[in-house]
Amino acid sequence: MMQAEETPKTPLQKSMDKLGKQLSFFSFGIIGLIMLIGWLQGKPLLSMFTIGVSLAVAAIPEGLPIVVTVTLALGVMRMANKRVIVKKLPIVETLGCCNVICSDKTGTLTANEMTATKLVTSDGLHAEVTGVGYDGKGSVHLLPSNDEVREFTNVSVGKLVEAGCVANNAIIRGDKLMGQPTEGALLVLGMKMGLGNASENYIRKKEIPFSSEQRWMAVKCMDTLESQEEVYFMKGAYEEVIQCCTSYNSGGISMPLTPQQKSLYLQEEKNMGSQGLRVLALASGAELGKLMFLGLIGIIDPPRSGVSEAVQILLDSGVAVKMITGDALETAQAIGRNIGLSNGHLKAISGEELDRLDESALPSVVTKVSVFYRTSPKHKLKIIKALQRTGAIVGMTGDGVNDAVALKSADIGVAMGKTGTDVSKEAADMILVDDDFSTIMNAIEEGKGIFYNIKNFVRFQLSTSISALSLITLSTIMNLPNPLNAMQILWINIIMDGPPAQSLGVEPVDKDAIKQPPRNAKEAILSKALLLKILLSAAIIISGTLFVFWKEVGTL
Repeated sequence: MMQAEETPKTPLQKSMDKLGKQLSFFSFGIIGLIMLIGWLQGKPLLSMFTIGVSLAVAAIPEGLPIVVTVTLALGVMRMANKRVIVKKLPIVETLGCCNVICSDKTGTLTANEMTATKLVTSDGLHAEVTGVGYDGKGSVHLLPSNDEVREFTNVSVGKLVEAGCVANNAIIRGDKLMGQPTEGALLVLGMKMGLGNASENYIRKKEIPFSSEQRWMAVKCMDTLESQEEVYFMKGAYEEVIQCCTSYNSGGISMPLTPQQKSLYLQEEKNMGSQGLRVLALASGAELGKLMFLGLIGIIDPPRSGVSEAVQILLDSGVAVKMITGDALETAQAIGRNIGLSNGHLKAISGEELDRLDESALPSVVTKVSVFYRTSPKHKLKIIKALQRTGAIVGMTGDGVNDAVALKSADIGVAMGKTGTDVSKEAADMILVDDDFSTIMNAIEEGKGIFYNIKNFVRFQLSTSISALSLITLSTIMNLPNPLNAMQILWINIIMDGPPAQSLGVEPVDKDAIKQPPRNAKEAILSKALLLKILLSAAIIISGTLFVFWKEVGTL
């Protein structure tokens, strides 16, 4: 899927291609006209040919590729000092056109430092968890009694936590986690209750790994302590796990699962999600389709420091920020409000709803939505493609393997340096070394400044090129001697393409650049306003030079 996606051309590359064609057509047309008029006037053909070749060299701003490369390279160096690694030079300027940033939630907008904080058992018990980090310090207390729970002093809580420890592939050594942060949070929860080694009581026979499509994982184990019977432990999204359950645990006794019970669990899941918690449902049993529901565990993943401020600045500067997550609606909306995605109502849509939308309606819908929940990698790709069809320049940030396809298909793929997988870094165009979302602002600032510097160079360079062309053209039409010979034209061209012109391309970025709205990606380097300024500058140069030359010729 990732190999099928091609990296789109950047706006700068498109603008440069267009400018090159325009200049070539215009310059060679004028040069041909000069040579024709000179030949008709009886001037030596070799002389006119030499002048024509010299003008061709002078007319084309051959210093432009050098200036563009140097300007982009300096931008890359400045960004490297701000802990941003750019893998492709043109991407720096593309950031100045970026008007939509789609961001994965976990590990990008949030810290990906997960801690289990709340439990709700299948028989209605509530418990809270204290302590943070991976050292296992903390405890679990029933509410409202505040009684501490250890191991299986409460059967319902014990079974719920045990399932989270067994259906788990994470390893904690000291206070270091090896594995997924979500599974690390479940393992630490078990350590706080004295169940951190619960998996040692079972021999794992089989594992059904998690996928973004099924949204659950399960392990098949054999109990080594008691019955030695085989049992499944499952964890995942509530709406998926509950479909595999036919009963629920009530103090260690299996009870038939009724619609009323499902309604209660759904309400609990929504309540935990509205507090910004990632909610996992757990179940166990002898058969996958006939499991016993055990309860819900709420895991907090706090927003990264500085994210809300960065989001606000981006929104104020005209860049839309959209959050894409696999979490439930309530969790996604709570995080979205916490980071300031919306001051009022936060519009959200699920991956399933996206699938039901007609392709023609998709672009208009995704532009109005700020939060996409219960999504898979194919949904991320669909969102980006739909936004690109509206003409948007889309940046995508992510850190996981499941983000790689979207990172590659976006106009600007941004991966996390610390928590990002090798696959996501390979697919991305840019890497945030410190996983700091706010550094995207610095990158956008650089992108806007770089384009303005390139435009300044083009204005200066074309003013001198047009002046030289027009001067020779007018002299030829007026049947005056050529004011500049071939060597003089080339000398002026070398001087003007040198330090004076190229220094314009390396000007420091304006500090207010971030406040400017994103540049229109379809805006050509040679806009009407810039062309008028170039012609005005050229007219002043031509008038002065031609007047002096005419006066000098008159005195000879």
